[in-house]
Amino acid sequence: MGNPGAAAQLPDYTVYTLASWHKITAMLVGGTLLWAIGCLFYHNGLLSLLLVPGGAYAPRILRDYLHRRRRSALNLQFKQMLFSLSSSLSAGRSVENAFREAVQDLLMLDPEGDSDMISELNIICARMEYGQPVEEALNDFSKRAGMEDVERFADVFSVCKRTGGDLVEIVRRTSTIIGEKLDMQQEIAVSIAQKKFEAKALLVSPLIMVIFMSMTAGDYMEPMYTGAGIVISTLALGLLFLCSLWTSKIMNIPL
Repeated sequence: MGNPGAAAQLPDYTVYTLASWHKITAMLVGGTLLWAIGCLFYHNGLLSLLLVPGGAYAPRILRDYLHRRRRSALNLQFKQMLFSLSSSLSAGRSVENAFREAVQDLLMLDPEGDSDMISELNIICARMEYGQPVEEALNDFSKRAGMEDVERFADVFSVCKRTGGDLVEIVRRTSTIIGEKLDMQQEIAVSIAQKKFEAKALLVSPLIMVIFMSMTAGDYMEPMYTGAGIVISTLALGLLFLCSLWTSKIMNIPL
């Protein structure tokens, strides 16, 4: 590791960049899915190709999903790190050793050691080895994380180190408060996830109904594939798309 302060080389958790193969795969899957939906509604492969360009939006959906998942995992790992720090400081360890011990504690939860929080703790420990104050390393992490709880902890930690406050008690109380907040956020997230599943089920149900009708009453559905039926099918697809956007907007509740 060359310069431990080279923040440009460190991960920025406020953004997420997809690999090229992720983008290509997402576009292919999205385009294929839209083409299949078009075939279901139009029974015309060529006409269904008009929907395929919509697959270009799939990488953005995948990127946003992976970004949210990464930040959620980092949030949970940060909570675990706080409890580890609190326990180590209460046991009489120094701040530096408490951070080193936190790495070992998190490795017990993630033996592979490929989580973002373990990487950040290793970075903090490496910076301490280079003689950089731990509060500076924490402040840099908080800026890259872009999370309110991390920034708050870094600020409290820095003030405590400068003023010589009771670090053990402050870390303990801070970890308890942030931990309770994260627990509440997780409960809300579970409730939202249930509603999201219900919304997705409602969006998929029309497709299932069309498949069922096509398989069991093909003659009855035949008028939907010609003339005015194509217009009606297009309107139905448009309404389904608008409903999807609407439900996504409603369920997009920042925690």
